[in-house]
Amino acid sequence: MRWYSRTELLLGEASLDRLRGAKVAVFGLGGVGGFAVEALARAGVGTLRLVDHDVVSGSNMNRQIYALRSTLGQAKVDVAKARVLDINPDCQVDARRAFINAESLPELLDGGFDVVVDAIDSVSCKVALLHAASERGIFTVSSMGAGGRLDAANAHVADLSQTRMCPLAAIIRKNLRKLGLHKGIRCVYSLEPADNKREPNPLDYVPHVGPGRERRPLGTISYMPAIFGLRVAEEVLRHLLQRS
Repeated sequence: MRWYSRTELLLGEASLDRLRGAKVAVFGLGGVGGFAVEALARAGVGTLRLVDHDVVSGSNMNRQIYALRSTLGQAKVDVAKARVLDINPDCQVDARRAFINAESLPELLDGGFDVVVDAIDSVSCKVALLHAASERGIFTVSSMGAGGRLDAANAHVADLSQTRMCPLAAIIRKNLRKLGLHKGIRCVYSLEPADNKREPNPLDYVPHVGPGRERRPLGTISYMPAIFGLRVAEEVLRHLLQRS
């Protein structure tokens, strides 16, 4: 049986052809981005650019699809590329191990992408990516924070301008408005207040390495980043299948 036969049964051959011809760039391959890539690959998206600068670490094990004992210390982009090709060898996978900022984005966004996925944590990097993608007219789906949350029923999707009860979304909105961007970004977010009152165990402290500033980690549960990532993938696929 062809691996995509159940998708074809649901969507039809024309829709599968549309997905094969689609080009999606995913920025950030952590808990959210990894599951988004998984769903896009299994849906048959034909071209994926995967961007992340990090390696798999032990603290990723509770929630990230690429985090296994066998992958510790490996670049997330390399693990992701191998997994996608193991699912669909025909997928064109461009793995870029790069830090996302205003300087790197012109090259990282070059390629005629239909959709950009923002699954990165840093506020400055998110703002730079969302603004750059908007300037290029690329449909963008952005994930806000899944950390510190437990209630899957409180995960919602809306235009970033319509989000509420999410401190990260409020900060991103404020920064983008300063750049003249007021709406047009599809956003996955939670109405549940984040539980971030507990201090990290000093035994779990991992020194920050690489660009960007160090951020206080939030507690996470296995399923919430996955739910966010799958909702992101749903929005991407809906857009690809509805466009003319």
